[in-house]
Amino acid sequence: MRTYGNKKRHANKKNARRQEKFDVVHPKAAGIDIGSQEHYVAVPADRASQTVQCFGCYTADLRRMAGWLRDCDIKTIAMESTGVYWIPVYEYLEREGFEVLLVDARQTKNVTGRKTDVLDCQWIQRLHSYGLLSSAYRPTREIAVMRNYWRHRSTLVQECAHQIHLMQKALEQMNLQLHKAVTDIMGVTGRMIIEAILHGERNPLTLAKLRHATVKSSESELAKALEGTWEPAHLFALRQSYECYKFLQGQLVQCDDEIEQYMATLRSNAKGETAKPQQGSAPEKSRRGKPKKNQPHFDLRSEQIRIAGVDLTAIPGIDALTAQMILTECGTSVEGFPSEKHFTSWLGLCPNNRKTGGAIYSRRTRKVNNRLATAFRVAAFGMCRSQTAIGAYYRRIRSRVGAPKAITATARKLACIVYRMLKYGEEYMERGADYYEQKYKKKIVKTIAKKAKDLGFQLVELDTGEVVS
Repeated sequence: MRTYGNKKRHANKKNARRQEKFDVVHPKAAGIDIGSQEHYVAVPADRASQTVQCFGCYTADLRRMAGWLRDCDIKTIAMESTGVYWIPVYEYLEREGFEVLLVDARQTKNVTGRKTDVLDCQWIQRLHSYGLLSSAYRPTREIAVMRNYWRHRSTLVQECAHQIHLMQKALEQMNLQLHKAVTDIMGVTGRMIIEAILHGERNPLTLAKLRHATVKSSESELAKALEGTWEPAHLFALRQSYECYKFLQGQLVQCDDEIEQYMATLRSNAKGETAKPQQGSAPEKSRRGKPKKNQPHFDLRSEQIRIAGVDLTAIPGIDALTAQMILTECGTSVEGFPSEKHFTSWLGLCPNNRKTGGAIYSRRTRKVNNRLATAFRVAAFGMCRSQTAIGAYYRRIRSRVGAPKAITATARKLACIVYRMLKYGEEYMERGADYYEQKYKKKIVKTIAKKAKDLGFQLVELDTGEVVS
């Protein structure tokens, strides 16, 4: 542990005059500059003779940090989000009874003078004492644990996809065009052919006979695609990638079992009678009737309805995986967001108006790294051909401002619907595209009638339903 005194005392006299302009809101506040190996902690000048101390990252160091903060009579602590290094510090201090605020780096980056770890922690402590820092959203501990499980599962899914790409690369290098003859090389036909190749089969006609009846390519076309060079190095890479893929699939099943057991321990958040799935509890299927890829190996949808109290999958574009992302990222309660505007601002899905000289020069949304915002955007993109009210809304916005802005606007609408369902326990009722078109038409007619009245005209509705002035 290293201690630091107040450096640059002559500069502090000038800063003291600036501090008089602000009222101290949190007199017992501390600031921590998080690092990978060392954490710098600053306390007010009247709390200790040495206002800044440096602690290591071991648990014993965190224990001494908590003891020193307790001796200084510190009640609230602010720290900057830095990678994953803040997590053990945050959780340990929270268990010790401190009020811990996780702060976005954008709020603390404007430190004056030369940037050092000592000045950083002092700057964070000063801003926090004035009440100028707002805490980042953190779900409850139960939801945070489920989020850790689900993010780990997402990593396993990504690793599986990476191994499939490596298998396609090995096949391409041997000029085996299997991935062009079949849609999915990890389907029934693709797996049987790859396993036969790894067991030594080289005859294209024999391999083509493993074709499943649902494959569009004929046996002759499949046989032509399976004529290759059979290089030993590429075969070895194919074998390694396939075995790694099977191992990851086994890990995925174990992860699903762990998630299922943990979700069973979570309490229900139903405000009334628990909602029931509208289409049964069978695993979700794609438009072709096949089970969707990377679906959990248990009835995830029923567990989501029990925990959330509402059926989020009733919203168009929201499947069980997206609904699980919603629950793991923001939890079953959205009380941390006073309104849906705060919720969409946290997601970065609302306009970020920037004014200068009394005029708005940019409305571009903020760049945020939010998994839930990405999930909403993916769900919105799937609404392009949907015959639902949300699908009609997406197509109307796309025709006016283009697809990128339409995706963001539709994602915001989906987020608002989710917010209302979780906060008020409302069920989503689909009205259909025709209902939306009629409602939008009435809105246009009302606007035109108002403009006509201002100009001294009156709209008259004809028998054909058309409106003229």
